[in-house]
Amino acid sequence: MELFELGIEGLKTLLDKKEVTPREVLDSVFSRIDAVEERVKAYVTLTREKAEEMLAAGNTGVLSGIPIAVKDNMCTKGIRTTCSSKILENFIAPYESTVTERLAKAGSVFTGKTNLDEFAMGSSTENSAFFTTKNPWDLGRIPGGSSGGSAAAVASGECAAALGSDTGGSIRQPASLCGVVGLKPTYGRVSRYGLVAFASSLDQIGPITKTVKDAAIMLNIMAGRDPLDSTSAPVPVPDFTKAAGMDVKGIRVGIPKEYFIEGMDPEVEKAVKDAVKKMESIGAIPVEVSLPHTGYAVATYYILATSEASSNLARYDGVKYGFRAGGKDLLDTYLQTRAQGFGPEVKRRIMLGTYALSAGYYEAYYGRAQQVRTLIKRDFEEAFKAADVIATPTSPTAAFKIGEKSADPLQMYLSDIFTISINLAGLPGISIPCGFTGGGLPIGLQLIGRHFDEETVIRAAHAYEQSTEWHKKRPSL
Repeated sequence: MELFELGIEGLKTLLDKKEVTPREVLDSVFSRIDAVEERVKAYVTLTREKAEEMLAAGNTGVLSGIPIAVKDNMCTKGIRTTCSSKILENFIAPYESTVTERLAKAGSVFTGKTNLDEFAMGSSTENSAFFTTKNPWDLGRIPGGSSGGSAAAVASGECAAALGSDTGGSIRQPASLCGVVGLKPTYGRVSRYGLVAFASSLDQIGPITKTVKDAAIMLNIMAGRDPLDSTSAPVPVPDFTKAAGMDVKGIRVGIPKEYFIEGMDPEVEKAVKDAVKKMESIGAIPVEVSLPHTGYAVATYYILATSEASSNLARYDGVKYGFRAGGKDLLDTYLQTRAQGFGPEVKRRIMLGTYALSAGYYEAYYGRAQQVRTLIKRDFEEAFKAADVIATPTSPTAAFKIGEKSADPLQMYLSDIFTISINLAGLPGISIPCGFTGGGLPIGLQLIGRHFDEETVIRAAHAYEQSTEWHKKRPSL
């Protein structure tokens, strides 16, 4: 097996035993990038020089010498941070995000900044201002979004692991479609300092990895209170890797009837139901639960997320930083800058959000959506009285063809139907591979946990993963 095929744990074992050097690991990954990046297009910016510097610094830590990719909406000092938008095309961050700083201190080396839907708004990475990333399992299909570049980079061996961000499914959905592991921590578990804001009450940073244990290793380093982020929670950080080794005997797995719906791909439904049976065979106890307000989640999300986006993206005015279009006066400069700098999906969401927040409509839309959000949160609280984790499909279908849904934003929004409730409720969730379609495309199983109970999620996910072979399969490219 080539070094680039290994994840964090595999590389760490070889590095600790001194069977390979960090230099050999980095060279293997960059050789792989040279071989496949032209076809996959996972990266907006490659940072070989930065990786060399980090390697030379010789930081010792849990991730010493491990090549990691960073989604291009996290600030990296001295390196371009574009959010895959023309408005930030040449923006170089003057400071480092907390998560990248923590990973660097742990010894990891950054291979580059990965492509995403512009400002993380999308489910396919087709909304990038630069190019569409391809799914390594089928280059004619999307990798998912918005962390499509990160998921594709991990799946194709262009890094050992990657950082993603998840506002409505943007770590879990691409992880599912690319056949890798994606973990969205509880809201507040990981600092958002240095993450370019999309929807501040929903955004959360998490790892995309080759195995559940790798995700636990990364979460150990990333998690914890950060004085620079007022929303990061002052809760203790356990050793998540310990959970990735416990069995699932007696764990109650909730199956919500609202998540097995019409219009879902029958192959996806079968794979997820088979995964639950597999969990039962290794000791888990399946129980039926109900999440009655699930049908309102998409509408609720697209009011709250767009409202917060409208507010957060007001700062891109062509004055403070980023792209500036010439105008005949200040107002014209604002208008021209935003017209030329933002892509169609970002404009669509800003307009939706501005409308929902406008006088006379605020209570009817935003106020009501906040009330429904509370109901969705309560549904989960009730369900967790009967279950320890909840199992659902991650995505209703496997990866679709590039261009297939671009003309119909609503169809695109429905790609996140199984992931957005978790963001609205602030819960942790993970997507792990659980099978393939007849056409050879990966299918993901989503496991959801209680607030700050990533341990049970990791425990259940790891036990299932180790009882199957799905996580060992890699695209041939």
